[in-house]
Amino acid sequence: MKHRIVVLGAGYAGVYAAGALARRLSPADTAITVVNAEPDFVERMRLHQLAAGQDIASPGLADLFAGTGVELRVARVTAVDPGRGAVWMTERDGDGLPQELPYNTLLYTLGSAIADHGVPGVATYAFDVAGRPSALRLRERLDTLDALGRGGNVLVVGEGLTGIEAATEIAESRPGLSVALAARGELGAWLSPGARGHLRRAFDRLGIAVHEHTAIEAVEPTRAIGADGASLPADVTVWAAGFAAHPIAAASGLEVAGTGRIAVDATMRSLSHPHVYAAGDSVHALDRNGRPLPMSCASAGVTARQAVDAIVGSLTGRKIPSTSLTYYGNHISLGRRDGIMQLVDGEWRAKSWSVRGRTAARTKAGILRGAVWGVAHPTFGMPKRKHRLATGFSPSPQKVAV
Repeated sequence: MKHRIVVLGAGYAGVYAAGALARRLSPADTAITVVNAEPDFVERMRLHQLAAGQDIASPGLADLFAGTGVELRVARVTAVDPGRGAVWMTERDGDGLPQELPYNTLLYTLGSAIADHGVPGVATYAFDVAGRPSALRLRERLDTLDALGRGGNVLVVGEGLTGIEAATEIAESRPGLSVALAARGELGAWLSPGARGHLRRAFDRLGIAVHEHTAIEAVEPTRAIGADGASLPADVTVWAAGFAAHPIAAASGLEVAGTGRIAVDATMRSLSHPHVYAAGDSVHALDRNGRPLPMSCASAGVTARQAVDAIVGSLTGRKIPSTSLTYYGNHISLGRRDGIMQLVDGEWRAKSWSVRGRTAARTKAGILRGAVWGVAHPTFGMPKRKHRLATGFSPSPQKVAV
């Protein structure tokens, strides 16, 4: 019987990992199945553009995996039972009844969703750009405001990368709307002085009002309420105040960190269940400075590579190479023709210099194109040799090469 590897989620981490495993492991010994709720790959890093009104292609996962030997199951994962070695899922076109999918090795890459932080009204009234359906819902609402021709107020909550990119993209693409951003602290506080000044000038150029030191404690249909009682008008509230790991991991009994992300060793193997690995937003992986890597496409790439190396090494008896889990900085889009590239040091402090303006925007666009090309060619560049499983391999921890 073949060793079944199940990959949960087909985002940046999941698609790469499935393709790499298919390229490196012999199909005579292994069967690889990817489970994803949607049939298409979603460029999550561009969902703010989709919401603002741009057309973003979504390549079909069946086409991406064609010829790789990877089986695609379009289904929503409802539970994971690591003790039993099984996943429960509801198929998209099925009868709605949960189905069991057994596995020998599981790679968990289900990603994250918005964190509402328990703020009343977020789930009912706020919009977000964390997924394609929610981004399209926001786009429809913005279209409605534009069609009315009376303007409207858009309030983006959150001063992180998602909030900044959403606010600038909407302001540039829909100049008839008034855009504001509510920040818990100072806008761009983590950036170098030059980058921070550039960010503020971009906001001024686009007419985006900034409400600093403003924590939102409630969202209502036409406004948001600050902690100080201030009322901020909002025909649309875009919630970009952080992300939270998918709750299935904690509910399954896997050991998780306080954030709900799966606790792993240096190889991305679960600390509590040795047949389970994690990558992407789902994993609590530590940088060399001891801090957990932030949820990002870059983190998805390095954790997925390490997880693939660990799975291949564990199954074939080879030494597991060590991937450098290092966070290098931020690439921030400020509309289509402006941006900031801010590198950080080993302690994640902003370096004194940054790349700004059109050069940063073009670089960010190139990174996005490269990421999509890599997703569309999930086995490109992988070693051509397909390894057979080691006789009597063990899931016990393997020695990591350093």
